[in-house]
Amino acid sequence: MKLDELDTPIALVDLDRVEANLKRWQAFCDRHGFANRPHIKTHKLVELARLQVELGARGIACQKLGEAEVMADAGIDDILIPFNLVGERKLTRAVALAKRIRLILIADSREVSDPIGRAFAQADMSVEMLVECDTGAKRNGTQTVEETVELARHIAATPGLRFAGLLTYPPPGGQPNVVRFFNETVARLKELGIEAPILSSGGSPDMWTANEQGPVTEHRPGTYIYGDRMQMRAGCIGLDDCALTVLTTVVSRPTPDRAILDAGSKALTADLHGLNGYGRIMEYPDAVIHGLSEEHGHVDLSQVEGPRPKVGDRVRVLPNHACPVSNLYDQVALIRGDRVERLVDVAARGRLT
Repeated sequence: MKLDELDTPIALVDLDRVEANLKRWQAFCDRHGFANRPHIKTHKLVELARLQVELGARGIACQKLGEAEVMADAGIDDILIPFNLVGERKLTRAVALAKRIRLILIADSREVSDPIGRAFAQADMSVEMLVECDTGAKRNGTQTVEETVELARHIAATPGLRFAGLLTYPPPGGQPNVVRFFNETVARLKELGIEAPILSSGGSPDMWTANEQGPVTEHRPGTYIYGDRMQMRAGCIGLDDCALTVLTTVVSRPTPDRAILDAGSKALTADLHGLNGYGRIMEYPDAVIHGLSEEHGHVDLSQVEGPRPKVGDRVRVLPNHACPVSNLYDQVALIRGDRVERLVDVAARGRLT
């Protein structure tokens, strides 16, 4: 199948670029001696998760339990869920999942850790648990070294739980805080005779300086597999490395300076993150997708010199943020050049619980 045989809008994944991105990062991890644990929330594809593991990833990270269940069904047997699991139904599912794979969970309070411990103890099992630390992102996480040490001690003494280390998701540029927080916490834990074998950090923006994170033993990048405009701005990937685009059709030219695409907020992410427009039109980089309706992409062509797109023309849009786009499609097209190799189901799409 050729690209022009596809109906639009549809997400395209360039396999040559994906493979190059994965191999480049895995080689970096191997060279610097820390583990790669990629976050599959960016692509949600069984095929690409398997490829990441085949190339050397220690395991994968899944933000939600539903994603982890899909990946376990596909044979991936080492999964970290870096998200607090709360509620009896989720804990029942987590116990069932841990009977099949190596499962690692996290907590940032006793209110999270204690019910997990009870659920696993009642099943005559135990699960590895990391303490999530807030090193500057101001999201989840313990707030101080003292609080972290106390929670680690509590987890280590809780039936059903095995303390396995620390986890953080720092903001861009936050690596010095990670090094300080982890070093201080690990030193305090050693004084108490508690080992922390896993020290997990994450994020794509600072991935190429992950080797400067001192004690960190693994890194969890997600968007690196595809890239997007946000990661280009962060400097971690170049335009020619970006692997995910949305193929869309010009369906209206109401005025000389305006075009309408058949890709709106249900096909492109509404994330702006300070960028100009809702994606870059690869064929017309001076055009601006200035607005999104549900099914319409509103394009300003006023800065485009020379020929402008006509009704029926097809263009490819590089999203601002790849991760939400993956969750918008039942299938994506895996391509090499202008050839469509196959359509694949986005198996973990919508697995938000």
